[in-house]
Amino acid sequence: MVGLVIVVLFAGCTDGGSSDEATSSSTSSPTTSTTTTVPPSTTQPPATTSTTKAPSGPGYGGVATIADDQWPPTLNPWAEGGDNFIVSIIAQAWMTGAWDIDAATLEIIPEVVTEIPRTSNGGVVVNGDGTMTVKYSIRDEAVWDDGTPISGADFAATLEQSLAYEADQEHHSDYTDADVVLTDVGDKTFAMTLRRPTINYEALFQWLLPHHAIDETAFPDDWPDGRWPSGGPFIIDTVEPSNRITFVRNDNYWKADATTGLQLPYLDGVEFVFMPETETIVSAFANREVDVIQPPPWIDGTVEPLKALEENGADVQVRSGPVWEHVNFQFGPGRTTLSENSCNDNLALRRAVMHTIDRDLAVDTYYQGYNQPLTSYVDAYSPTLSRHAWDRYPHDADIARDLYEQAVAETGVECSVVFSTTSNGDMRVAIADMYVDMFSEAGIPFELELMDSALFFGEVLDNGTWDLGQWAWVGSSGLSGLVAAHDLFDPNSPLPDGSNYYRWGTADSSVQDEHTERFAEVVEEMNSTVDDAEITALIAEAEEILADQAVILPLHARLTVGAVWADEIGGYAYNPSWAGHTWNIERWYRTDR
Repeated sequence: MVGLVIVVLFAGCTDGGSSDEATSSSTSSPTTSTTTTVPPSTTQPPATTSTTKAPSGPGYGGVATIADDQWPPTLNPWAEGGDNFIVSIIAQAWMTGAWDIDAATLEIIPEVVTEIPRTSNGGVVVNGDGTMTVKYSIRDEAVWDDGTPISGADFAATLEQSLAYEADQEHHSDYTDADVVLTDVGDKTFAMTLRRPTINYEALFQWLLPHHAIDETAFPDDWPDGRWPSGGPFIIDTVEPSNRITFVRNDNYWKADATTGLQLPYLDGVEFVFMPETETIVSAFANREVDVIQPPPWIDGTVEPLKALEENGADVQVRSGPVWEHVNFQFGPGRTTLSENSCNDNLALRRAVMHTIDRDLAVDTYYQGYNQPLTSYVDAYSPTLSRHAWDRYPHDADIARDLYEQAVAETGVECSVVFSTTSNGDMRVAIADMYVDMFSEAGIPFELELMDSALFFGEVLDNGTWDLGQWAWVGSSGLSGLVAAHDLFDPNSPLPDGSNYYRWGTADSSVQDEHTERFAEVVEEMNSTVDDAEITALIAEAEEILADQAVILPLHARLTVGAVWADEIGGYAYNPSWAGHTWNIERWYRTDR
């Protein structure tokens, strides 16, 4: 996200099969020779790069080829369609920002700034008048590819465009340009004061804009392909629509390898090639026509065939990512149009459903040992903070049956469940089919309704014309991302302006009680503080409320897959977050030179 608000996005079903987003052909073998130069202020690489190796292993030169199935709608993250996953993946090659996401911990780490502003380091100060000042210190060595220093003016220009983008996209930000006061725009400093404390500042400045290039232009309209000066390791060279994008080395890149002390990047260039079918991408990788891929985690079609290549030199990493699936109750009046005997307002019925669904069986059957069920939605954001609150709901048909009978007795209705999800993805269809037997075993009347994703994610969710449903959310890293996740259930955030599709505790909800009231207070409190300990405690309380009241059932985080020919490309470190397989592309080097 480019702006002040962290947006938790719907995740479509990309769990298997192929994509028809783009067209491409196979690529040729990587280029293997070039000459590399660097700015005088950095550690110098060898004068020529045809065969020279850095002392600790990495060598300069060569090109890496990356394949993907989706042609980017734009290369400008601020343009229409710019909030696309593939745009972020490509941006890693040529853009820079205040922060990045560590592949090992999935925590936010500093990039162009010396440290992430916190209350603990003085970067965040809550003022006596209730406002909050955030201060950034920019690395002295950070420059754009034309040699212009990255400065506070770039932060200011980025903030201006981010606020304009949010207004245009109707993201309903807590902040507008009237709520942000710039208090320091220096050569290597930037500070702003916000009208109230909020951890959401953490997500600002994912990407930075060069003010000296975009000022006096119509942004973003004048920059659809984003060819402003690069702050990243490479520079856009050529764009062949629907086919490939090539990059060349940024000789003014500001970052050095902390391990070797050598100037980055090691490669002379990278190229992204686009192929419409998953099978084509896997085949091209198997034939060594491409070096790096991140295909959909289709067990039989991608994971297993790729794993078989490990004996030949491939490194295939299968990890849980930021997309998490969940089963959800609808509490608004629209559910009765689908299910007259819906009893979602009865806690016993909701807990019966919790015990009915066998998450272990569903995950083991579909993912074949490559994944584990979630014990909390918090697991998908920060496992270290999770209280594993849904451990209290093991699969037990007998308990489910007893709770269902209790619900019938309490409501006087033969409670039934109508389950809705998308028909477009193999995973949801396969798991939904399993639910039929699970609910039958528990003695709960159950009807399965599969529908096209356009219908499901359109009028059905928006209008609340569903009873029990399943979909996924895509979240953001850091405490800010976890705080934003709770906005999804906020009783004070109903549609159309908010994000509470469940209508739990909203004005039209069948459930409004002390639990929904307290949850709304917790959400407001966690959105109004920057104290890490306080936020952590509030997250724990929110998790407990959602689990105890059986509002949702977390299922599993979706898998992500990254594959590299490790005998050809060194320095690769797969990142299962939005940063993806290109997050440390500046550290890649060819081992086969």
